[in-house]
Amino acid sequence: MERFVLTDAQWAKMEPHCNGKSGDPGRNGSDNRLFVEAVLWIVRTGSPWRDLPASFGKWNTVFVRFRDWVKADVFVRFFEACSDEPDMEYAMVDATIVKVHRHGQGAKGGPESQAIGRSKGGMTTKILALTDALGNLVRFVLMPGQRFDTVGVAPLIEGLSFGGLIADKAFDSNAIIADLNERGAKIVISQHPRRASPLKIDAELYKWRHLIENFFCKLKDFKRIAMRACKTDTSFKAIIHLAAAIIHSR
Repeated sequence: MERFVLTDAQWAKMEPHCNGKSGDPGRNGSDNRLFVEAVLWIVRTGSPWRDLPASFGKWNTVFVRFRDWVKADVFVRFFEACSDEPDMEYAMVDATIVKVHRHGQGAKGGPESQAIGRSKGGMTTKILALTDALGNLVRFVLMPGQRFDTVGVAPLIEGLSFGGLIADKAFDSNAIIADLNERGAKIVISQHPRRASPLKIDAELYKWRHLIENFFCKLKDFKRIAMRACKTDTSFKAIIHLAAAIIHSR
């Protein structure tokens, strides 16, 4: 089990943001650390909740508590607590596709309402992420797998200041380039072959785009993210926030 156990340093950052900690109204959660490690076990192994080892407690109790914490944005707070101040000299944006396991389908409202769609790979979810200049996650959005990458860029960059944006040609959009020009941000976006007057970009700076690809590789080391088994988009967002918190605090 040691591999799935939080380090003391990681737990020190997370503990103040737990529900049911000492001093909170209502029932105290004396086993908060064990509970977070139980969720992390599920996220790392990709196992069904029913397969949770008994040493973590009753699987259904852990799952119900997980959903309560999802609704309370506790895992978002974990991510924020474990993230350093982002280096926004440059930002990078990219997307990755994850297949949706059949256990992750069937939520109320239909697949589109849970960021699930049918693409060439079957039922998939797209994770569109924005990282800082060091490749550390800043924000992400979920979309159905068949949606164009450019659709989710506006909410990712809204309210953020950065010196430039690095992205591949999937993001070579007139609307995105106009937004960056208005901000005065440097454009480091690979130009689409169909563009009549391609922009000249900094080829050396563009090479740093591998950092966001490295982040996706680390994220998909968590098997429940590599193949989505969460029925709701809120649960899937929560486990991405937890995984990113672990990645940031290593």
